[in-house]
Amino acid sequence: MKRKLISLLTAAVMVLGLSVPVMAEEAPSMEGKLVVIHTNDMHGYYETTETSIGIAGIAGLKDYYKAQGADVIMLDAGDFSQGSTLVSYYKGKNAAEYIAAAGYDAVSMGNHEFDYSFDVLLDNMKVLTDAGVKVIDANVINKETGKAYFDANAVFDLNGYKVGVFGLDTAETLTKASPSNVKLVNFLDKEDMFKEAQAQVDALKAEGCSYIIALTHLGVDEESTGRRSLDLAEAVNGINLIVDGHSHTVMDGGQKVGETLITSTGSYLANAGTVVIDKATGAAEAKLISAADYAAGINQYNEDVKKLVADDVSEVTAAYSKVFAKTEVALEGTKELVRSQETNLGDFTADAYLYTAQKYADERELGITVDCAISNGGGIRTSVEPGDISMDTLVTVFPFGNNVCFVTITGEQLLEVLEASTFCTPETIGGFPQVAGIEYKLDISVPYENGEQYPDSTYYAPANPGSRVTIKTVNGKAFDPKASYTVAVNAFQAEGGDTYYQLTKNSYFCDTEVLDCDSLIEYVNSLGGVIGEQYKESQGRIEIVGEAPAVEPEVTEPALTEPAVTEPTVEPAPEVLPSSDVYVVVEGDNLWKIAKSQLGDGKLWKNIYEANKDEIKDPGMIYIGQELTLK
Repeated sequence: MKRKLISLLTAAVMVLGLSVPVMAEEAPSMEGKLVVIHTNDMHGYYETTETSIGIAGIAGLKDYYKAQGADVIMLDAGDFSQGSTLVSYYKGKNAAEYIAAAGYDAVSMGNHEFDYSFDVLLDNMKVLTDAGVKVIDANVINKETGKAYFDANAVFDLNGYKVGVFGLDTAETLTKASPSNVKLVNFLDKEDMFKEAQAQVDALKAEGCSYIIALTHLGVDEESTGRRSLDLAEAVNGINLIVDGHSHTVMDGGQKVGETLITSTGSYLANAGTVVIDKATGAAEAKLISAADYAAGINQYNEDVKKLVADDVSEVTAAYSKVFAKTEVALEGTKELVRSQETNLGDFTADAYLYTAQKYADERELGITVDCAISNGGGIRTSVEPGDISMDTLVTVFPFGNNVCFVTITGEQLLEVLEASTFCTPETIGGFPQVAGIEYKLDISVPYENGEQYPDSTYYAPANPGSRVTIKTVNGKAFDPKASYTVAVNAFQAEGGDTYYQLTKNSYFCDTEVLDCDSLIEYVNSLGGVIGEQYKESQGRIEIVGEAPAVEPEVTEPALTEPAVTEPTVEPAPEVLPSSDVYVVVEGDNLWKIAKSQLGDGKLWKNIYEANKDEIKDPGMIYIGQELTLK
């Protein structure tokens, strides 16, 4: 496989404004301004499309502002090397090459940078550092030395104006990445992370930095309370700007917590983030530029970077374009659903795991009956529309490359697994168990009570296994907590990822060495190459009953001040405008929450989505202040 010479690309100087001859002349001078261009959660969406600016557009944006006389820093807040076949094919190395070629100054890592292996991560980060891109993460600690694996911070001197940047990655990486990939790493978390962040701020100020930026992959999701960017801003003094990722939150105009401005672009390069800072006064204005607005206005793309991406796309397309099956039905993999309830794609995936594990045991005459299978909902990344299925489709849906394994555990352990992996349902969680060979009931009206924290995890064991979950049957027989059950899972789960710690306490373990994608291919082939009407609907394996109780959060939400620019005022409760049946999105909203509060049933989220398709390109991406029709 022929790879590129990054040094040649990073040294190239782009000729500006050829497609927009009056843009440079008409743009006002930005002398005395610092522009922070920022991205997050690119997840391999590097091509320029109608809905993505693409990495070539990000490179063009940097050149655009520099041509106006501005000082520019370009930053990414992590999750850039996983999420599409384009980057999975190269195990994220090409993502590092694109970032280097585009002229980024610094990145922090996200949890998905750890998806391949730690050795691969180190190799990919070396691509960046060799090209002069700073990799900064102050809280990613070498377990053996107790020191940060990468640079804790970086100082940029912009014509005498010093900007200090330090990085942080979420401790949730411990459970969101395969445990084997993070066994050498410790992540400072919560108070320890805040102490380290304060030390970084103080050190950068001591170096004479006039402006302090935290480049973080922390997010603002409620499940991350205590370690979010909001919590960081509340706990640490002296941070001027937090460039955030992880929760895929769109913050147009930014969001203020005290004196700290927080900004995030959403995901998939649907927006480019900019913060324009007056170096004389320190005043900052945050703004997002959508792909459509960028194409209609600035419309400047680095042709060298575009070609770099296009060459890889051609190679990957050729490798993954072969059609191996078709589906006659839509397979539901939307994040909001597959992480909170049974879906037909979840059923299909678990069925494939069960099929592969039993076939493996039979072919080797192990004398083992595989009783059931569990697939974590977070391992399913998108839906599949009716039609042909190619490897490109398959790897997009299942990008992590986990082997199918099977383990033997007790019924009591199985009950704890299901209880722990549904602890926040109906709120979404990556560990949500899609199952085969199991029927269980989940009563969400019963509060989940934390027991002991799992080792090297951000999750807690249930204090009372069986209080929320009732297992009805396993392999067609009544559940017995004292029995032994053999369970097919993926390697991520088997290693204790997400909430699946009990699987590591097995009495028997077997790795089939069959990749999850290959397992799905095997299973489709057993169905004659067609996914048909048997998967039109979910199979009724999971019954969710009750209403979730209103629970006060353990950590008080930081008080929000007025946003820096045009951010709508955040109200404490959803606003309904009965006269027009319009709902205004507030912080923490998703379509499920809105459907439940406004329509009385979270399952009606699709109604809202269908009514607002012109405004919602991705059901997992809505933004504060967005007006949604409820009809």
